[in-house]
Amino acid sequence: MNAFNEKIIRAYQTKSTIRVYQAFSSELADLAIINNSFKDNPFFKTTRMTWIKPSFLWMMYRSGWGMKDKNQQRILAIDITKDGFNWALNHSCSSQKPKDLSENDWKLLKQNIPVRIQWDPDRNIFLEPQKYKAIQIGLTGIAVEKYINDWILNITDITKYVQRINNLILNNKIEEAKILLPNEKIYCI
Repeated sequence: MNAFNEKIIRAYQTKSTIRVYQAFSSELADLAIINNSFKDNPFFKTTRMTWIKPSFLWMMYRSGWGMKDKNQQRILAIDITKDGFNWALNHSCSSQKPKDLSENDWKLLKQNIPVRIQWDPDRNIFLEPQKYKAIQIGLTGIAVEKYINDWILNITDITKYVQRINNLILNNKIEEAKILLPNEKIYCI
């Protein structure tokens, strides 16, 4: 396999949980933290696809360390059940249309499968692309409902932690910053 195409899920995890990351506005994040949930949060739209990311550094790349825009200024670490994560993987399809499917068949497939998988180059501490890929998981429909009602065990606001790491990098204290990175291990289903 070409090293540029390596697709392995790396994540912070315990025996029964896996951590995913999302970036949100302050309004949405405040309610999620208070309630330890996205349920009944008027800013969390269950009708939209929501993307979860197990790679910390890919989330930092996507959100610009929480400084990209006001809708991504708060970084949340969300511990979900491995059973839920596995359900998502087992009920997924690629976010890109397979070459062997017609547009109509692709549309039907997406209507019947509630999870999208996308692989993008993971990032290093400088947010430079790596040879291996990180997974992003898009949840829609029943998958979003399961995520907010059944899978989430804990939501932690890590925005200040993220800013601390970024400030160390900006001050060229790379080794100190690396020590603070989450210990992400290969995820085995």
